[in-house]
Amino acid sequence: MKKLFAFVSVLVLASMVLAACAPAVAPVPGAPAAGGLPDLGGKAVTVAVENAYPPFNSIDEASGQGVGWDYDTVTEICKRVNCKPEFKQAAWDGIFPAMQAGEFDVLADGVTLTEERAKIVDFSTPYVQVGQVLLTRVDETRDLATFKTDAAAKVGTQIGTTNEIVAKSTFADKDIQSFEDFGAAVLALIAGDIDAVVVDNVSASGYIKENAGKLKIADQITSDEKLAFVFPPKSEFKAAFDAALAAMQADGTLDALNKKWGLTQ
Repeated sequence: MKKLFAFVSVLVLASMVLAACAPAVAPVPGAPAAGGLPDLGGKAVTVAVENAYPPFNSIDEASGQGVGWDYDTVTEICKRVNCKPEFKQAAWDGIFPAMQAGEFDVLADGVTLTEERAKIVDFSTPYVQVGQVLLTRVDETRDLATFKTDAAAKVGTQIGTTNEIVAKSTFADKDIQSFEDFGAAVLALIAGDIDAVVVDNVSASGYIKENAGKLKIADQITSDEKLAFVFPPKSEFKAAFDAALAAMQADGTLDALNKKWGLTQ
């Protein structure tokens, strides 16, 4: 019995050694991963962000690191489909031609899905619906109707955005001041150089939080814009991102991230 036990022990030990020495099977890009999601094989994904659009993306002053919904969500997506996000700061002006040319793999910047933009780039499935609001200083007494009729009221927004389109259509008789980014527009608002900023409700809440006691939402303008990730045409990453978003929607992760960063209540 002792000899038999010893012989079996040797066999077990040998099998363990062989198993340990066996080469790992490399994932095949595009093949299903755990849970049926695509496996991107550990590929790097360059993700364009402004780092000036809270709560989607900004630079944390204490750590100097990028933070926000975009960072958390793309990191979670890559965890599920086996990719490595590389966040790159990019200016909004000219970003769609840059995406069309494939300068970045993904644009994650709270982008509104429009038919015009979809002619030159691809979009993921939308992850949230937002509306445009009028952001003002906290002591502002005028509402949307009064801003429309007040010839002296100065309105700003960000250049090249759907916010700018909404601002120009809402205040057709005003000379809208379009800034390079919303951070600059908000600073001008706080300084009194302009009286209001047309911005989506999610970002308005982010700026209100960052500038406690200084800003408020004076009125709602629209409520029907869908936000999505942007890809170059025929991107190899779009299907994987869509699959991950669907899985995150199904298991509650997307809803939790949206609530964490104030995209939804």
